[in-house]
Order: sequence, then C-alpha cells, then structure tokens
Amino acid sequence: MRLTILAASGATGLELTRQALARGHTVTAVARTPARITVPDSPLLTRVAADVRDPASIASALDGVVLSGLGIVGGDLGVLSAGARAAVAAGPERIIWLGAFGTGPSAEAAGAATRTLLKLALGREIPDKVAADALVLEAGGTVFHAGILSAGPLSPARRTIALSDAPKRLVPARVSRATVAAAMLDEAENHAHAGGVALPLER
Repeated sequence: MRLTILAASGATGLELTRQALARGHTVTAVARTPARITVPDSPLLTRVAADVRDPASIASALDGVVLSGLGIVGGDLGVLSAGARAAVAAGPERIIWLGAFGTGPSAEAAGAATRTLLKLALGREIPDKVAADALVLEAGGTVFHAGILSAGPLSPARRTIALSDAPKRLVPARVSRATVAAAMLDEAENHAHAGGVALPLER
C-alpha cells in the first residue's frame, strides 16, 4: 500500500514511518526538514520536503492514504487546521488523522475532569484541533482520539474501539505512540472506522 505520512520527523510521525516500513508499505515521509526523518534508508521510503501551510507543496507530495502525526509545536496555532485543509484539498484516497481524547466529538465521553485537564494543558490549541478533526471527518476520513501519549512500547493488549464504546474514566488513559501508530496503520489497511472517531487503547 502507498502511504504518505505528514509530520514524519515528529515523535508520532517517526513511529508511523518505522512501523509502516516494517509492514512493507511504500512510504512518502513528509516534513519541513526531511533530514530530521531519522529512520534507516529503505527502497520503500521517499523523504519529501513540504509545509502544511503551503497547500501546493502538500498536494504534490501526497500519494495514496494519508496518515498525520501533525501536532502543535512552539505555539504554532492554526497549523493543524491548515494541514487538514491542505490534505483534504489534495483529494487523497483516505485521511487518517491524530486528535486528542477529550476534544470535539470526544469531549462529552471524556468527562469534566479530562476536559479541565486538557484546557490547562492545551489551552488555545483546542479550537485548532477541533477544526482540523471536523475537516477530516467531513471528508470521510478517520480521526483517532488518543489519551496522554507516552514513549512506551507497543502494547500486546492493544485494541481500537469506536467513540460510542468509550469506557468511563476519571482521567484519560495513557497510550504509547507506538500503540497509536499501530492502530492508525491498522485503519489504513482495514477501513474499520471510516468517517468516524476511533480510540486507541492499551487494555
């Protein structure tokens, strides 16, 4: 399968790239600075320089199914919705997007305590996340609402559920980037949650 990974030099993007190559997919890894995509060279890997705030560069880079590890770094507000608009406008086969549990569609399921924690942690970033998610969902993509991300290993007990099946928790569960990346790649391969919000869990 042909996959394009946005923000491939970030922590989640690197994990997506590593796992996609390990699964034998052909990967176009996109970053503003491709040299920062620190994975071993592979005949299946193409590194591409593009910026989500430049829709033309994104359109020329996208190939196949798009998976996004895009996040907000250094208070760069608007980057998520800009990335979503650029990806949707390019018309890829599908879009699989990373969001945050407790924002937008998952706010009610997350509960008051989680929403309060997110407001403290993310503050002004939340509207941008919500806007990006809405753009992807409207285009028929899948949005993964992950809990607190960790650098842990891939969970052997991992599972992905629909938002409608979200468990009741007082605080959001931690989930490793490796587990989230695996869930997003499963979705690229299986299309189980197209047009909806999915939750990657470790137990």
